[in-house]
Amino acid sequence: MSPTFSAFIGFYPTADLAATHDFYVGTLGLTLTRDQGTCHIYSVASGGFLGFCERGSVALPSSVVLTLVTEDVDGVYQRLMAAGVVAEAAPKHNAEYGIYHFYAQGPSGERVEIQRFSDPLP
Repeated sequence: MSPTFSAFIGFYPTADLAATHDFYVGTLGLTLTRDQGTCHIYSVASGGFLGFCERGSVALPSSVVLTLVTEDVDGVYQRLMAAGVVAEAAPKHNAEYGIYHFYAQGPSGERVEIQRFSDPLP
């Protein structure tokens, strides 16, 4: 019998928990679900969470991508640009994966992708 899971949390390191909080709450609009002192857990979607734990040194490889899915890719892009967030490029269509997306840089250098699917998920 397969286990039944009720949620998913991906934990990532951050060098500056306050800057990370400002970015994910103040700029992206996520909700802080749990403050564990040196770790914060943010609600992304039903049963999906991002966790960040303060660590002295952060070096995530560029192949690690935190992807947030939204129908308003352009609106999020404009909001991030207005907040001075660095993006790799403006939003664009990616025919290979059937998405419209862009990549931005989080406060600890993490790669954050904002995307929508051309064909919505079921």
